[in-house]
Amino acid sequence: MRMKRKKNLDERIAASSDYLIEMKNQSLNYNDAVNENHIINFREIFKKDQPVYLEVGSGKGQFGCTFAKENPDKNILCVERNKNVLILAIDSARAMGLDNIMFLCGTAEYLPSYIEKQSVESIFLNFSCPFPKSKHVAHRLTNPRFLNIYKEILKPEGVICQKTDNMHFFEYSIEQFSSCGFVLSNISLDLHNSDFEGNIVTEYEEKFSSQGYPIYSLEARLKN
Repeated sequence: MRMKRKKNLDERIAASSDYLIEMKNQSLNYNDAVNENHIINFREIFKKDQPVYLEVGSGKGQFGCTFAKENPDKNILCVERNKNVLILAIDSARAMGLDNIMFLCGTAEYLPSYIEKQSVESIFLNFSCPFPKSKHVAHRLTNPRFLNIYKEILKPEGVICQKTDNMHFFEYSIEQFSSCGFVLSNISLDLHNSDFEGNIVTEYEEKFSSQGYPIYSLEARLKN
């Protein structure tokens, strides 16, 4: 069910510049947009000069806000295209008084024109849409066109952390990471019944886990 549009959404988004950056090239063709330069200066948008982490598809912000709260020595930039849920994430960050989290409104296709090369410590892909139909495979966030983007913006020692409840999407992701030059580690077919420590639970994770679904997870690093 689609979420009801939030009251005064446009006004609330417009008043959120303390936490929000909106992409400027959403109406352009992707091949043209990536050539634009809107590179974000992390030292300007974050109050502290410290390592930056990236979450692609932040939803209502439970993961991002928790990460920021538990890691005051790290910054996190959360990317989300849906303003209706994004405003909830911003409200949460503001209510928690967080100063090490920012939100980028837009889609992952345009990240190369916003994120400087080799500037991100880690990328989190939490419960990305699996796009199960084969005709939509190019939209999966672990499709090679996205993995090549992540390669550009990740630091050489950077890692991609993925979690999903969808077994077929997870299998697909493993294949794509492997074929695109990533080394996989910490692969779990049931994260909540593993010995992994430090897991931050997302909204979707709570929902699916409570329904008895196993949570699949992995870490992917570029080969040296």
